[in-house]
Amino acid sequence: MSTTAPRIGVITFPGSLDDRDAQRAIRLAGGEPVALWHGSHDLDGVDALVLPGGFSYGDYLRAGALAALAPIMSEVKDAAAKGMPILGICNGFQMLVEAHLLPGGLIRNAHQQFIRRDQRLRVENASTAWTSEFEVGQEIVIPLKNADGGYTADAETLARIEGEGLIAFRYLGVNPNGSLNDIAGLANERGNVVGLMPHPEHAVEPGFGPGTPAAMRSGVDGLAFFTSAIAATVAQAA
Repeated sequence: MSTTAPRIGVITFPGSLDDRDAQRAIRLAGGEPVALWHGSHDLDGVDALVLPGGFSYGDYLRAGALAALAPIMSEVKDAAAKGMPILGICNGFQMLVEAHLLPGGLIRNAHQQFIRRDQRLRVENASTAWTSEFEVGQEIVIPLKNADGGYTADAETLARIEGEGLIAFRYLGVNPNGSLNDIAGLANERGNVVGLMPHPEHAVEPGFGPGTPAAMRSGVDGLAFFTSAIAATVAQAA
């Protein structure tokens, strides 16, 4: 690990749109962003990983389906098994479920339209590598933008993730895409892999985030995702 700051890799796939935003969020949180490429088998010694939002491979077949088979995903799966913190944002969440690193699937929004809104969420699990700086029950606001964000799973899987506390976030106020049980994000059993449809990297800097009662565009609830991961990597190295 770097002696100055944890190194967090951001993997760029063909069609990624939010990789630079994720790199900026990591930098603002105090980490060192490391650009990684989908066609590589080298994670460059990073301490954590972000799979960013966008439309990898044009969302052909299904959103995230082709990206889940990209060369670097072999290393991502190995890293996940070893406990490395991994965050999938929107398209990255779709990759994680397609790669079977998280359960269930993501399908077309119930209203069949792309949606963009500042979305209220409730934190359901604050014991993961990416949520430790939140509190269970905390309400946050994170930008959302997707067309294939409807979370789905069979009844047995839903019962398991509910019973095991694997739901990381739920939608509040409105369910924007028809996700079952209002599920906005999930964690794996170990808590090192987290995926969610909303975009925390777009709520990390005053002047560029969601509006709050204090001021327009002042919301920075997303920053805690990245500071949580930095704390987790520091704890692992101690």
